[in-house]
Amino acid sequence: MMRSVLSLFLVLCAAGPALAGTVSTPLPIGVAVAETSNAALFGKEQVDGARIAEAMINAAGGVGGEKIALVFRDAAGDEAGATAAFKTLIEGDKVVAIIGPTLSQQAFAADPVANAAGTPVIAPSNTAAGIPGIGPFVCRVSAPMAQVIPHAVRQAVKSHPGVSKAAVLFAANDAFSVSETQNFQDALKNEGLTITTIQTFETTDTDFSRQVAAVKAGGAEVAVISGLAADSGTLVGQLRQGGYTGLIVGGNGVNTQSVFPFCGAMCEGVYVAQAYSPAAVADNPVNKAFVAAFTKAYAKAPGQFSAQAYTAVQVVAEALDRVVRESGKKIAEFDLAELRTALNAALRKGTYQTPLGELAITPEGEVRQRDIHVSRIAMQPDGVTGSFVLALP
Repeated sequence: MMRSVLSLFLVLCAAGPALAGTVSTPLPIGVAVAETSNAALFGKEQVDGARIAEAMINAAGGVGGEKIALVFRDAAGDEAGATAAFKTLIEGDKVVAIIGPTLSQQAFAADPVANAAGTPVIAPSNTAAGIPGIGPFVCRVSAPMAQVIPHAVRQAVKSHPGVSKAAVLFAANDAFSVSETQNFQDALKNEGLTITTIQTFETTDTDFSRQVAAVKAGGAEVAVISGLAADSGTLVGQLRQGGYTGLIVGGNGVNTQSVFPFCGAMCEGVYVAQAYSPAAVADNPVNKAFVAAFTKAYAKAPGQFSAQAYTAVQVVAEALDRVVRESGKKIAEFDLAELRTALNAALRKGTYQTPLGELAITPEGEVRQRDIHVSRIAMQPDGVTGSFVLALP
């Protein structure tokens, strides 16, 4: 199916300006993720995954005989950046749907803009509670942390019998982290652990000496962290440097190789629940093909953010194809508003076989994902490179 992924990248089709109310071809699909800011570590992975999807879909014939063209707009890492990117994609680029933004906090500001314009939003990495409830044109392929976090806590505790005390650390200035930490706290209590301290920090912090001291003073045997990649990774490193030897369970911010430069060799052994694993290919031919194409293009295995972005593009393309087939119309015969509305409805029908495994989107826009994984970070002797290794049940 893949002739040359990299060569296809060089021939990306830019969506030209469309007349009001018409659908341009190749089919423009917006991607508004963080290409700058402290969230760019995630956004870069999302861009890479989305480009693989674009190349593979077009190599397989596109949608309804038409190629797709991803239109990228930098959503940066704040609400203003995401809102501006959404408006440009909707009003200027006239995309049929938007994939993004990177952060949940951005979604609460930008998604209402798309919802009001009747433009479908597919969240590739917005896992905070309440995202689908933003509006009827909002859905996600990123499993909410309420589904994911309990797996990581359960596996970590099971692998270390006897632990009873936990410390909770989270970024108080990030909506996703605030939501995720509640999932962590609930999971810890369900496993019978006592929370000895709850410590907050900011995503821009670099000195965590206060938090480290509190974790050690409380006698915690498990520390759970909710933040972004840079702050979470730095916190992991400073916990180890400060003498903390207990378990560390990271949230979604740790679920990326982008944390490795921040904690280096001290990333070793950190547990993280994952909605995606590149190792899960034995019974998933879609993931096997994705991993092969991604590795060929970037000389590394894909992470969760890349896989979720790929999945978001795949789901949009398959839903668009369903609209064309069921309507009996050609793409050029659709009015833009009509196609956006039809696509929004089609997204919520049937199941999708994706790199994440089988998933479906409910009428309310929530994702239902069958497979959740738990991994441990395994660092190489160089203390720089590493991987996520599936933890045995």
